[in-house]
This record gives sequence, C-alpha cells and structure tokens, in this order.
Amino acid sequence: MDAAETPEPSFTIAFVPGVTLAKWATVWQERRKDLPLAFAPTAETDAVSVLHERTADVSFVRMPVDDTDLSLIPLYSEIAVVVVPKDHGIAKLESVTVADLADEHLLQDPDDVPEWRDVATELSDGTRRPLPEMRSVEDAIELVAAGVGIVIVPQSVARLYGRKDVVARPVTDVAETRIGLAWLAEETTPDIEDFVGVVRGRTARSSRAPQEEPEKAPPKERKPQQKPKAKPFTPRQGRAPKKLGKGRNRGRGGRS
Repeated sequence: MDAAETPEPSFTIAFVPGVTLAKWATVWQERRKDLPLAFAPTAETDAVSVLHERTADVSFVRMPVDDTDLSLIPLYSEIAVVVVPKDHGIAKLESVTVADLADEHLLQDPDDVPEWRDVATELSDGTRRPLPEMRSVEDAIELVAAGVGIVIVPQSVARLYGRKDVVARPVTDVAETRIGLAWLAEETTPDIEDFVGVVRGRTARSSRAPQEEPEKAPPKERKPQQKPKAKPFTPRQGRAPKKLGKGRNRGRGGRS
C-alpha cells in the first residue's frame, strides 16, 4: 500500500470581487518559486471568516470590516458608481449625485448606501417594494439591464460585471470604499511578511525586518604622522665666494 502523498505547500490568497491580483502574483512567482500561489475568490461577507477558518493565509477585503485579531493594512480607494440601463437618462450624464437618484429603486439594502437612503423617495413615502431574489452582484446587474432598478457599487465591481446593455456613472457624493490586506495577527509568518512586502512594492532585497549586514573588516589604524626633522645646513661645494660690491666695504688695505 502506497503511503499517502503529502500535498505540496502553497500560499492561499482570498479576494473580494473587483480586486486584480495579476501584478502582485507575477512578482511573487518571480521571487518565491518555492511556494506556489492558490487563489480563493470570496464574497465580501466571507472575506474575514476565511482567515479565522484557516482556509486562506491572507485576504483582500473591502473595508470597513471587523478587524478583531487581524492585522490590516489599507491599500487603495475606489469611487462609487451607479449602474443603470444603457437607455436610462442617467447614461447621458458624466457623473451624478444621490439627489439625481432619489426617485430610483435601489436593488440593495438601503443601509449599504446611506447617502442614497437619506434622500430616497421610496423610503420616505413608504412605497419601496421587496427586493427580488438575487444571489450575487451579477444577478443584480442583470436585473438592472432589465429595467428593474439600479445598483451603486465600487467602480471595479461594475467593471468586473460590465455588460453592453448597462453603463456606469460616478456618484460624486457617495463615500469611497477602500481595499485592504488582512491576515491573522498571531499567525504572521515569514511568508506573509514576504507577501506584504510584494504588495507594498518593496524590492526583493528589502524585508519587514532589517537584514543582517555582512561583516566588514575593521579599518586599519593609522600611525600618527611625524613631522620631518629639519636638515642641517651644509654649504655647497665648489661655489665661488660672493663678491663684495663697490664702496667702503671693499678691502681695508688702502692704496699701495
């Protein structure tokens, strides 16, 4: 009977819809050929639980999240966009405000977009109807294309589920969302530190902890410089004596 095969080690990355990992994955594979990556597309509601369940080493989450027992670093922000049918009046505008969307039917929990909730006509007059069954954002956008309502989502999510029969326009007064990288604080391994370094753009030679510098040879001691001794005066040989000039200093013997 053959012994059970030991699974090859891997590093699992969970990520919410809209996050693109290609750039970081390429850098990791160049630096860490010893540890292949595994990818786990994850719903936003499960982005933290996969860490506690130990089914992912790190997770790209859409903030805010419950960061209890987590290490969490914010990475970048995303603007919010509204997705409407291609023939909708909003499609003619470059950007909108929530006031422009007050009379629309939102195919989301109003608490997900509090800016819209506070101005929505269907909430203030009690005419909001129950939401149809939807299992994903993709289902919601399909209903948008059918003219049932609108959705307000991060721009990357709208791009991910884009269709030819819908358009997305920025909503200028809805708060931006942020993408962050999370992992269990008590399980911060060297592999996780390496991945954080990749995401932060550190070079291959840098790391979270300072690297040991190679020992350098101690500098050679310099001997104190001594001033050169003055050379004794030595008259030059074979030099004619200096002639005396004319005047009273010329010979003392007088005339002969």
